[in-house]
Amino acid sequence: MSFGGTVFAAEAQQRAKGRVLVQPRAGLPAAHLDKILKAHGGRSAARIEQLNIHIVELPPQASEKAVANLLKRHPHLKFAEVDAAVAPNNLLNDTYYVNAWHLGKMNAPSAWNTSTGSGITVAVLDTGVDAAHEDLQGQLVPGWNTYDNNANTADVHGHGTRVAGVVAAASNNGVGVASLAASARVMPIRISDTAGYGYASTVAQGLTFAADNGARVANVSYAMTGFSTVQSAAQYFKNKGGLTVLAAGNSGTLDNTPATDTIITVAATDSNDARTSWSTYGPHVDVAAPGAGIWTTSRGGGYGAVSGTSFASPATAATIALMMAANANLAPADIEHLLKSTVVDLGAAGWDQYYGVGRVDAGAAVLAAAAAQPRDTTAPTVSIGAPTANATVSGLVAVDASAMDNVGVTRVDLVVNGTQVASDTAAPFAFSWDSTQVPDGSATMVAYAYDAAGNYPASPTINVTVRNSADTVAPTVTISSPVHGSKITARNLNIAAAATDNIGVANIRLFINGKLMTTVSGGSLSYNWNTNKTAAGTHTIAVTATDAAGNSTTSTVQVIK
Repeated sequence: MSFGGTVFAAEAQQRAKGRVLVQPRAGLPAAHLDKILKAHGGRSAARIEQLNIHIVELPPQASEKAVANLLKRHPHLKFAEVDAAVAPNNLLNDTYYVNAWHLGKMNAPSAWNTSTGSGITVAVLDTGVDAAHEDLQGQLVPGWNTYDNNANTADVHGHGTRVAGVVAAASNNGVGVASLAASARVMPIRISDTAGYGYASTVAQGLTFAADNGARVANVSYAMTGFSTVQSAAQYFKNKGGLTVLAAGNSGTLDNTPATDTIITVAATDSNDARTSWSTYGPHVDVAAPGAGIWTTSRGGGYGAVSGTSFASPATAATIALMMAANANLAPADIEHLLKSTVVDLGAAGWDQYYGVGRVDAGAAVLAAAAAQPRDTTAPTVSIGAPTANATVSGLVAVDASAMDNVGVTRVDLVVNGTQVASDTAAPFAFSWDSTQVPDGSATMVAYAYDAAGNYPASPTINVTVRNSADTVAPTVTISSPVHGSKITARNLNIAAAATDNIGVANIRLFINGKLMTTVSGGSLSYNWNTNKTAAGTHTIAVTATDAAGNSTTSTVQVIK
């Protein structure tokens, strides 16, 4: 049957009028965020709680792009971007094509000897799914409509039903088509308007819903790799034990979006294992999969052949479902590694911008997953880059931490004076610490990085000085040696002094008979005075302690020679 003549360009985008997406640093108080947004006439209309991402509404006259560019420079915001709508990545042709060549090309029958995806739920973030289709009845679990914020996941366009059929249409039932993971279940999540356009905000909400409701794989047949909002949501999904797969796009041109370890991006190949002319290429491409003339289900019943990276993407997502069902003990990073290490290398040797590391081989991937032994005993490494050690801070403090792991960092916690103040689940790990919540003076700061296996090392401790109130208190200083009025009996006389302050001692200076002898940082002093050439009589030793605010105190003793 025909799907109509509509062709969607992969990079077709339209801005969401009056809307930007903002992610503050972890720990930034709501009142401070409101103040930042109000400076541009904006307000937080909704929040994706799991990601700490705010959907910000702007006044009618505001420019979304201009406001986003200003907000992204604010030191207490991790990112700000326009909420844009992206068209689904499908091209429609060869309506009556019935040869499911992609199953053989991907070595699917070999995979089915080990796994058909049983027990795995694949979230299809798309235009909805036709639950009444004869090849999809019984294949679905409850989903959600993030566009309308209700439970109605009926397909309003047709694209989502085609994608769902590639993943898990009922197979070996005497009707229709065969899918890659027939025993898996599809969680329909509608993220689009009636024209098929999906938004970065609705995709992010869909990924968090899928993660919180048991999905292990998420397919997004939209070219959204470059959205920080979507990457944050994909990281959340990964932290929950899942993997997110995206379509590379159908522009046929170079896309310089950088690669990311939160998403698996898929290009399209044809029956000759060649890149299709319309498949977008660039550094964001991880793997390739069949995407031309893919026979699948259509909305309203029936079947048809379709083309686009929209269908290479679910073929890869279905392969991941097979792998997960074959070995439930593997972490997402293990699955991704095995998927990429078992591909058929096409194009230039190794990774290239057209095929990624190569075309997915479902049979080889599933066999490798079934035989793999999971292991992760390596703890992450973590450090605090800002503020620096011994810095003086006040008000809202921007804290930056870096963390790396052989598998992946699931979150970083910031602890100040032994109390956890904030957690961040996505790199770059960035916090806003309200230093007014602790007394002025010395404070200790440490970060803990967690991986999925539960390893959580601590960073080196950073000591800072908190100064939020005016400092009018001078240090106290004590000379412990020599004792006032004592006689000099040795050639070298040890002078020892110590100072304390309500915030911190900046330095101590030693004077003998009014002459500066030495200056030391901190609150303690030890000095050997050579008295060999000192004249007989009374001599004055003075020690002056000064804090960072310039307050100072002097203590004196006199000795006799």
